[in-house]
This record gives sequence, C-alpha cells and structure tokens, in this order.
Amino acid sequence: MGVKTASERPVINAHGGKVLPSVEVDSYNLEVKDDDGFVGDKASRGAFHEMLDKWREPLRKLGADPLGDTTSEQLSKKQIDKLLADGDPEAAGIVHSAVEEFSQTLFSVIKRFVKVAAWRDTEAIVIGGGFRGSRVGELAAGRTEVLLKAADYDIELELIHNDPDEAGLIGAAHLMPSWMLEGHDGILAVDIGGTNIRVGIVETRLKKAKDLSKAEVFASDLWRHGDEKTKRDGAVARLIEMLAEHIAIAEKKDLKLAPVVGIGCPGVIREDGSIEAGAQNLPGNWESSRFNLADCVREQLPLIGGHETQVVIHNDAVVQGLSELPQMQDYTRWGVLTIGTGLGNARFTNRHKTTD
Repeated sequence: MGVKTASERPVINAHGGKVLPSVEVDSYNLEVKDDDGFVGDKASRGAFHEMLDKWREPLRKLGADPLGDTTSEQLSKKQIDKLLADGDPEAAGIVHSAVEEFSQTLFSVIKRFVKVAAWRDTEAIVIGGGFRGSRVGELAAGRTEVLLKAADYDIELELIHNDPDEAGLIGAAHLMPSWMLEGHDGILAVDIGGTNIRVGIVETRLKKAKDLSKAEVFASDLWRHGDEKTKRDGAVARLIEMLAEHIAIAEKKDLKLAPVVGIGCPGVIREDGSIEAGAQNLPGNWESSRFNLADCVREQLPLIGGHETQVVIHNDAVVQGLSELPQMQDYTRWGVLTIGTGLGNARFTNRHKTTD
C-alpha cells in the first residue's frame, strides 16, 4: 500500500483548536482598536524604539544625544540593557523614560483587553516574546504590574520561565494528546515569526514529569528570513530542509521522535490548517486559499520514524503561552502577551490540573 496523500491522512487534533488537552483557548489574535488603530501595536518592540527616539530627540537637537548616532532601532537588547546598567546617567535616564512610557502603554492595553468578554476575570498574564528576554523588558513588566495593583486590578504578571525563543517550541508539545507522546523521546516543533523561523527538537522527558514541566529544547536552528528577499515557497522549502536536518540529528543521537510536527504561526488558523488572517509579516501570501501549510509539511515529510507524519498548527502566541502551562496551575483563567514584532495574545481557561 502506498503512502497516503496529505489530504487523505487523519488529523490528530483540529488546527487552531479551541479545546486542547489541558486548556480551552478562550481567545487569541485579539485585535482591539481605538482611534489610532490597533492598541496592541502600541506595545510592540517597534513602539518601544519609537519611545526611545522621542526621548532622545530634544537632546539630539542640542547635539548632545548620549546614545550617539546609532538609531534606536539598531540598538540591540544587550546594548540597551548595558545603557541602563552601565551607561552615563543621562543615557540611563533616556532608557528609564522609555521604559516608564512603555509600561504606561502596556497598562492601558491590558485594561482594554480585560474589558473584552473573552478576557474577563483574567487572574494572571504571562509576558513573553523577545522583549521579555531583556532586563528592560523585565522592568517594563514589573512596572506594569505595579500600575495594575495601584489601580486595584487583581491581575498577576508573570515572566515566561523558558527562554522566549525556546518557549515557542516547547509549547508545541502541549498541543498533542498525551498518547501521541508516550513511548517517544521528543517531537519536532516550529516557531514561525515575522522575521525568523525556528525549528527544533523538543525533548519531552515524560519520565521525569508527565506535565511536561521538564521538557526542553534538545536542538534547534534559526533562519532569519527577514534578512533575505525570499518568497513563500522558498520559505516553506527552507522550513522543510530544517525539519529534515533535525530528523537526521534525532536519528544520529538515537532520539525517538513521535511522528508529529507542532507549528506555531502568526494569525488566525483555520481548522484545515490554512491561515485566515494575521500573517501579513510573513514572506509572500500565506493567507491564500490555495496554500495550506499543514498539507505542505505532510506532503514533503510523509514519514517520521517509519510512521505517517501528523501536523498540528496553532497561533504562535497560543503555543508560546502553552509552554507556561505547568507553572499556571494555581490559576483558572490566564493569558499571555508576547511582545515582539507585534503584540501576540491569547487567553486560556485551564480544563484540569496537570500532574507531574
């Protein structure tokens, strides 16, 4: 019997599913608008850079910008953190001013979100995304929590525990029913972002913790598609190459992979694995009715370990948030905000407590 085509193979879980093994996804990719556009755009990495520029401008006009000629956008997270910790007082003051303004903005965004029905009664919010992976991001989150408490909002802000880059892979394991993972050492995971595509092997380590709290990234690779003039088909081809490379790594290390690929991707994910909206930052048109990412992966990687490949796709903020699930068992309703190219978001209700 020949290998079945992608459309003939069963799907183990609906793509973009509302009901997952341990949580219900109450909302994701929420787009709240005000007179200036989407409120989430005001709490992105780019928005922070604009705030830095605003505080630099008066000094720049005097020819006394302590941050020099480097544009705010060109400053790396490490450079900004260093200015805060070791820069001269004026430079540190500029960063502090931008952090305060960003915190006030994030506070306003959260206030708007929790007014939406699907976000009401949120008890905690996890802060993830690349901005969290910096001291400046941590301070902004801490200041935002102070503002929430001062305004009598009973909402805890938690910093995502795993490295944000790895959280986007680890969370993919929570998309799968437990029976898919048992008897295997790990799974393939993909995190697709506006500038990067990361592919890795998530070692589930179920013997150490059934709740996946000990899961970790065994190996991963990053491709910055934003640095290249690539199109959608070229990006998918490179993604397939990266998955094949990691299958080879697993075989070499005698790591038994479950025949499944978990993918986090920007936008609203339809049940069939196509993307309805929100993928505008990806190279080419990923929202075309003639394009289905799940089918592309299953067609080009038909077998993993001799078994038919299954693919589960969900929104990237949902997947990153799921990585925090073992740490969120003291809450019933919680959310995640991923601060990066944009502001990713998702709200969850725990279905039952996970056990280690």
